[in-house]
Amino acid sequence: MSNPLVSVICLCYNQKNFVAEAVESVLHQTYKNIELIIVDDASTDGSLSLIKKIVEANSNIQYLLVETNVGNCKAFNAGWRIAKGEYIVDLSADDVMLPDRIEQQVNFFQQLDPSYGVIFTDCIYLDEHGNPFRNHFDYLISKRIIRSIPEGDVFQKVLTNYFISGPTMLIKNEVLKVLNGYDENLSYEDFDFWVRSSRIFKYGFLNVKTTLVRKAKHSKSTGWYQSGDPQLHSTYLICRKAIDLCKNEGDRSALIWRVAYEYRQSLFSKNKTEAKLFESLLHDLQGWNLTHQILKVISNIPLPWPQIRKRYHRFFYN
Repeated sequence: MSNPLVSVICLCYNQKNFVAEAVESVLHQTYKNIELIIVDDASTDGSLSLIKKIVEANSNIQYLLVETNVGNCKAFNAGWRIAKGEYIVDLSADDVMLPDRIEQQVNFFQQLDPSYGVIFTDCIYLDEHGNPFRNHFDYLISKRIIRSIPEGDVFQKVLTNYFISGPTMLIKNEVLKVLNGYDENLSYEDFDFWVRSSRIFKYGFLNVKTTLVRKAKHSKSTGWYQSGDPQLHSTYLICRKAIDLCKNEGDRSALIWRVAYEYRQSLFSKNKTEAKLFESLLHDLQGWNLTHQILKVISNIPLPWPQIRKRYHRFFYN
């Protein structure tokens, strides 16, 4: 087995309470050929002073300071552009890698043929206090979000379901070079990365838990479908891009499913601008649809639809 360099890009934004634990989890990996790059995206909570102390005590760690907050996509790309590794890990500063994560992933990657560009694993979710409360794939299967874990050509699957735990991925640097990194016009990275990369490269699944992923009350994901949420508009932009990536009717049907879902969520969360955009996109993809017109009429009934939508999702998916 070869010993390729793995670049871990640790993104920090106001995660002072967690960044030291994230860094320690990298330093204590059983795999030793690791390049660690910490990128601070203009934190205001004292994270940077703590990061500087960590770097002073570990001279082999690199760090970048982004002077104005630019978001995950641009901050990651800043670190990625100086990374030298054959493989890349995108690590949030509030997540923790289990000690043998990288060793297991590198060994697994080297068993796969060159058509594979990304591997992902299971993970354990932590609450804000560091207590484990859920395993990723146990949850998805128990809620019937997926029946089995897709591998190989996953393009259609990533369009219809967010089944990959992004923090667990090990990515060939070649993949990011082909994509020119994350799309800096977007407010979040993973859906776009999955769609674009899976059109070109296969995905492999390693059935182990490698990462502790923190689910904080005020994380970006908890703001999904809030009024004016920029992530929703980014989802629309990704769906528009995906049209040109569809090769057959199966691909197109998967995209229609995603657009119809986002249209419904936009309607009932009262994101009127995005609802109109998704409606137009849906019309372009499949023409006029009676069901969607009925839903549009229902959403205009004067009821507190955003609260109803939240309670529905909390009941079925929490």
